[in-house]
Amino acid sequence: MFDSSVTPQGFVVGVHRPAYTVRNLRARDWHLFLGEDQEGNPVDNLRNFPPDDVEEHQARPIYEIRNPLGFRGATYIDSGWAAARADDPASIRIKPPPPCSLRELLGRELDPDQAARLLPLLDRPLLCDLAQNSTDPEELVLLARSCCSFVDDPDGNPRGLRYHRVDSGDLRPEIRDFELFETIANNPHLPDLYKEVMVLRPGVQGGSEIMAEYRQGATHVFEYLRRNSYIPWGHFAANMAHDAIRYRIADLSATDMTGLRHLYYQRTFVTLAGQLGIRIPVSGRGLSPDELEEVRLAVLAALGKQEKGRGRATLWGWNFGYDYSGSGCRLHASHQMIHQQYAMVPDQVTGLDGTLIPAYGAGDLVAGVVAAYFDRYGRDFFTDYLAAIRANTRMDGRDLEADLVIWEDGAVMLFVPKAQVSQWELQLMVTADADGRPVGSVLEADTGVRASIDQGILTAQRVLAGLGARMVTSIEYPRRFGLDNGQRLLYSFLPKLPWSMGAFSEAQLRFICGHFPEDFARACRAQVTGDR
Repeated sequence: MFDSSVTPQGFVVGVHRPAYTVRNLRARDWHLFLGEDQEGNPVDNLRNFPPDDVEEHQARPIYEIRNPLGFRGATYIDSGWAAARADDPASIRIKPPPPCSLRELLGRELDPDQAARLLPLLDRPLLCDLAQNSTDPEELVLLARSCCSFVDDPDGNPRGLRYHRVDSGDLRPEIRDFELFETIANNPHLPDLYKEVMVLRPGVQGGSEIMAEYRQGATHVFEYLRRNSYIPWGHFAANMAHDAIRYRIADLSATDMTGLRHLYYQRTFVTLAGQLGIRIPVSGRGLSPDELEEVRLAVLAALGKQEKGRGRATLWGWNFGYDYSGSGCRLHASHQMIHQQYAMVPDQVTGLDGTLIPAYGAGDLVAGVVAAYFDRYGRDFFTDYLAAIRANTRMDGRDLEADLVIWEDGAVMLFVPKAQVSQWELQLMVTADADGRPVGSVLEADTGVRASIDQGILTAQRVLAGLGARMVTSIEYPRRFGLDNGQRLLYSFLPKLPWSMGAFSEAQLRFICGHFPEDFARACRAQVTGDR
């Protein structure tokens, strides 16, 4: 079965106008006193126990929008909630957290030394919450020194961690509470020297080999190989280096983004070249943009001589932000320091019985939508999807802006999807063509298109951070190499919001939204233009 809100005529939106009767099956009433109002009158719960059946003649309309990519479920928009956001799009934001320092609070009643001695004595849930939320650098240093051992210089500043040898003979840092240690190190307010010593220096988090780097001005990025990963075929992470600390999107420059993405493009093209027997012109250093383009074109030419069909694919993702609660739940990511991860996905994997089966790739789900759409309408999905975005109309019928596009250039479009699977989801689509067909993977994107992709990703992150998002997952939906199906390269940016972390509805791919997508696009455009 194929379902999508995209049709040749544009988006299709359903609307529920609930009207129903509920039979009263209650055996008795439980009338209880709840309290008093400001005038001293009693407040009770009589309204909770109606004597008869309940009739709802006309509840607020609920809009149901199947995701354009049908495998992502459907979005439900409450018209009452969304109307308030339509009146005031500037209300779509998260307030910044307030300053937090238990040390200062205790210091109002105790002397500073007493306050400092009390901090490590807190119960662990309180310590974890303080490690996550404190904005006091001195307090975070006290917490850091309570959970691990440092080697200090004569001035008392950390030079490194103290190590001990375990039964296997390996050296391990002396960390007494790993989760607390990690949460402190991920707090942006911890002094940079402590961040560097605790988690940022190459090797402090393990023996992952550094296989490439990118340096330009203040930008410095390392590429780590993660051998023993859940991702087969080699899993890489491009991490901002210890001397280029980036814990906030506001600190991330365009050159930083170029460096992070350059390592992804470079590893992808070099890996494919090696598999195809193409000689790489350099060793022991990175490829220049011109050299990278030469390798890309050579790989494209070699793949073009092979049989067309389902080939290998890329895998790229980015978890930005970190959060840890006193209950012991890690809410997002593994590290606050900005990094991106990537790998290659094979076309097939060998089953336990020796037969070959297709290997999974997220872009394959998009390919399925493209194929199913053509079967139903005899038309190209992305052609109609772009047309639907351009011709979008509001579902509430109000005379307000209907534009879903936030920013675009001649190669890419950053927009709000009609059906968001995160309340603040953004998508980036490559609109450029290459050799007469849509760009469906980074391999088909030339230097200019890749620069547009990089700028689009950075713009998306800046927009979301400007609205107050502190945790964002970003994923790529690529077309497989060798597949010619009209699929366009697509990126999805999925913030986690404090009031919408995901529950049973989301587990069923039913996504609840409190605003219309057009109004969220208005709020995002204000971040781009500075009209806030």
